[in-house]
Amino acid sequence: MSEVRSARTPLSVRDAYELTLPNGGRLKLGGNRPVCVMGILNVTPDSFSDGGMFRDVSKAAAHAEEMAGEGAGVIDIGGESTRPGAEFLPEAEQLARVIPVIRRLAPRLRAPISIDTTCAGVARQALDAGAQIVNDISALRQDAAMAPLVAERDAPVVLMHMQGQPRDMQEKPFYRDVVAEVRNFLAERIAWAIAQGIAAEQIIVDPGFGFGKNFDHNLALLRDLDALRSLSRPILVGTSRKGMLGHILGVPPPERVFGTAATVAAAAERGAAIVRVHDVRCAVHVVKVMAAIQGKAWN
Repeated sequence: MSEVRSARTPLSVRDAYELTLPNGGRLKLGGNRPVCVMGILNVTPDSFSDGGMFRDVSKAAAHAEEMAGEGAGVIDIGGESTRPGAEFLPEAEQLARVIPVIRRLAPRLRAPISIDTTCAGVARQALDAGAQIVNDISALRQDAAMAPLVAERDAPVVLMHMQGQPRDMQEKPFYRDVVAEVRNFLAERIAWAIAQGIAAEQIIVDPGFGFGKNFDHNLALLRDLDALRSLSRPILVGTSRKGMLGHILGVPPPERVFGTAATVAAAAERGAAIVRVHDVRCAVHVVKVMAAIQGKAWN
């Protein structure tokens, strides 16, 4: 059993956050709002669920606009697969994949664009092209230039927990207390980021479901997600179509929509501010119903 616990309490104004976007806009999370749905746009040939589907710029842009139309509050664009066993992709290849899509979308979307990368060079050009959030699965550990860039641009940043690297993270993940260890890691990364000049108010945390965790670890994190609320930062949950659902349901990734919906509901009930999903329409329906149950605004 985890040593870290927080009493299950109703979500309140303490869970309300407002992040400043580089274009001067605001991303308001929590409080009396439904959970924000972040739509996944993988412009990769090898992502575990939808690799190769949106490598064409026009198809990628059309899918992003479709997700925004379905209610996505953020569009997260990535050019490098981080599936288990994946190797790092050179910066030039990432840029070739993501920058044309961001340039196409930035003038057309009201929803802010997030760039999913651990590479500062990719993040810099993505921000120049119109992205407004940096989603770094390494929590600013992979590229020494990333933290100075985020601080310079005052961009919101997602700090994610990962044990190991994508190429080896699922070989033998081990924790004595996964909830406590993930929380402590994120607390340390928040403090480190602040020391590098990144505003605390611009930080989002992600426990990293499926990134160096086995089935039991993932369930424990979701079950005790409340423990991360003590970090006083918005929590992002990414369980969409992941292996933990395949383990339970025995179906391939495209058939894990309903399983994902169950985890979205659980995350919303336990204090998540953002859910990162492939199937936006389904998730939007879930978070609206959860908001209504919680007595929040839902329309």
